[in-house]
Amino acid sequence: MTVSGTRPSPVDRRRSLLTGTMLGIAIMAAADEVVFHQLLGWHHFYDRSTPDVALLSDGLLQTAYLVLLVAGFFRFADLRRRATLAHRSTWGGFLLGLGAFQLLDGVVDHKLLRLHQVRYGVDLLPYDLFWNGAAVVLLLIGAILTWRSRSEGRTPAPGH
Repeated sequence: MTVSGTRPSPVDRRRSLLTGTMLGIAIMAAADEVVFHQLLGWHHFYDRSTPDVALLSDGLLQTAYLVLLVAGFFRFADLRRRATLAHRSTWGGFLLGLGAFQLLDGVVDHKLLRLHQVRYGVDLLPYDLFWNGAAVVLLLIGAILTWRSRSEGRTPAPGH
């Protein structure tokens, strides 16, 4: 029982995990957009057309991640308001989202669909290894955190 005499809400691991994943995807998309598309100018989301189409594709990517970011923050605020936020699940989902976006971008966008490359006019192997390797590390850490969050919010058995 809490001070107000009500039972505390159980944490919502599934919703916390999804919320963290949404935020992770949005943050990694934003970082990719700002660093590689705007600051370094190495590529656009879609480089296989005119510069105007490339700029439009960046704007559409930016719109998508901003919508996802706002939705994720609303979900996060709702979990906190209901006192059902599972912290480890949220962090696990966040890291899974970061890694998932990065690996999807590195494998699907760069290699399968060839929407763009990390950089042009250079040997891509070191860039690809670092980009996809970092994605795998983020996914592994996120998976470990998510695995460890299984007991989050459970009440220990008496005597334990």
